[in-house]
Amino acid sequence: MGQLIDEIGIIFADAFERLGLDRAYGAVRRSDRPELADFQCNGALAAAKAAKRNPRGIAADIADSVKTSALISSIDIAGPGFLNIQISNAALARCVESIRQDTHRAGARPVATPQKIILDFGGANIAKPMHVGHLRTAVIGDSLQRIFRFLGDEVISDIHMGDWGLQMGHLITELQAEQPDLVYFDDDFTGPYPEASPVDIEDLSRLYPQASNKAKADPDRLAQSQAAIAQLQAGRAGYRALLEHFVDISIASLKLDYGFLGVSFDLWLGEKDVEPLIPDMIEDIKARGLAHEDKGALIIPVEQESDTKDYPPFMLLNSRGASLYHTSDLATILDRVRRYDPDRMLYVVDQRQALHFEQVFRAADIVGYISADRMEHLGFGTVNGKDGKPFKTREGGTLKLSDLTGMAFNMAEQKITEGGRLSSDIGGAEKQDIAALVARAALRFADLQNTRTTNYVFDLDKFTSFEGKTGPYLLYQVVRIKSLLRKAQAEGHKAGDIHIESEAERNLALTLEGFDLALHMTHQKRMPHILCEHVYTLAQGFAALYGAHKIATEPDDTVRASRLAICQSVLLQLETGLNLLGIKAPERM
Repeated sequence: MGQLIDEIGIIFADAFERLGLDRAYGAVRRSDRPELADFQCNGALAAAKAAKRNPRGIAADIADSVKTSALISSIDIAGPGFLNIQISNAALARCVESIRQDTHRAGARPVATPQKIILDFGGANIAKPMHVGHLRTAVIGDSLQRIFRFLGDEVISDIHMGDWGLQMGHLITELQAEQPDLVYFDDDFTGPYPEASPVDIEDLSRLYPQASNKAKADPDRLAQSQAAIAQLQAGRAGYRALLEHFVDISIASLKLDYGFLGVSFDLWLGEKDVEPLIPDMIEDIKARGLAHEDKGALIIPVEQESDTKDYPPFMLLNSRGASLYHTSDLATILDRVRRYDPDRMLYVVDQRQALHFEQVFRAADIVGYISADRMEHLGFGTVNGKDGKPFKTREGGTLKLSDLTGMAFNMAEQKITEGGRLSSDIGGAEKQDIAALVARAALRFADLQNTRTTNYVFDLDKFTSFEGKTGPYLLYQVVRIKSLLRKAQAEGHKAGDIHIESEAERNLALTLEGFDLALHMTHQKRMPHILCEHVYTLAQGFAALYGAHKIATEPDDTVRASRLAICQSVLLQLETGLNLLGIKAPERM
């Protein structure tokens, strides 16, 4: 399906070419002054400089050449040669109708060159409850995978769990202290080990901080956990069996938290899954002379002559001979290249990890796994409290993600009840489902509408409001359109030919036309806030139409049929955009 902006661009490119000028001067974009024009073309200024002609003269020639196009209602010359373009109502009507018919894509085209992308996000740790800091990686990563797939990329998403670090040693040794007679600690036991886990998620949530606090206060206790890790990594069967239990029950818990947010992964892999690759990987890197010892550690220098700051070396093994996060990340890259041969690898991880990923990407390039320019760290800012610092509980602790989503659900339920927003026949399970959708919309949109790289202040009361730039406001507009269309259908009214006439209709049509550009800019910049801005503007545009005109109750059959068709286009594109942001609207409220 052709895009209106592209069609206009071709008309202007042809006009410049007819004057013997480069077609590139015909580039058209949305107007910086929408109150003056729909689109603008500034090519006359650059063309005049190249051709040594007067820019207003060139602009006048271009305007004269294109003014007969059925797509253009008027064209004016401003300043030294800017061309302000007003689109015809007929062209806008055709655009809105084409979107209405495009039921699978709502007016957006796939990318010209699809890629295979590994998308690494989530980063949850085994046996540790997820906290508010995990919200951003979850919703940003999930939204990007939805958008990439929608535009034609092949995406393989991986949570990349932390399941091979010191916390495993803490859990093993603390469990042994409490239940020393378990077969997992018997050196003479030959198996098989029990299928049922000796602990549940509540036990893990208790055991880890218990052990961690002891280790912080007692070096000998820390040494016990470090020794257990060494034995785990060496392959001790009982410890490996416990690790599998820890991972399984943790994943079951993680799926509940992620499920509330509508987040999913293709792969549920962690550091332990690439551990078997590490010995051969290290030997290969050493054999090729790409790593050397430094103060007992095995390192890969990653500094470059062009660097303007110091870059610490990439550490493969520490001075005790143990592998590190660097090591498992490099092994994960090797594994992904072997399994999937991706075009790109994207990591949605806190901006504060920028140095780590720069080291990893450079090391992967140096050892020949994948070039650094095919890997991207999509860093993000922090979720802060009103004091501007990372969000905490009232007691000063880190807020668990499950507590956060619970708070959002309770607030959403309160808002839909107290606001009188529910129909009198809605109750019980349906009310709970609506509250969950409102809470998800509140959390996801509040996060995604911010530029990814910036911090934002968490304000649950504001986020769950049905007024302003919020997820619940968007849901309300979707439900309003659905209700309107149901009412029209019940009264026998149907959508028909689209006619764009009023200012509200024009503004809405122009917003609908911008969906393709918004999506592709989101894809290109990896910035979901661009799509958020589009869906919010679209919702506002519908609200303006609803406030300015009768729709289902419009007495003129032709006008009513047209506005119903416009509403169908808006609903299709609004729900499509919200789905790409991981937000689902209820059928009614």
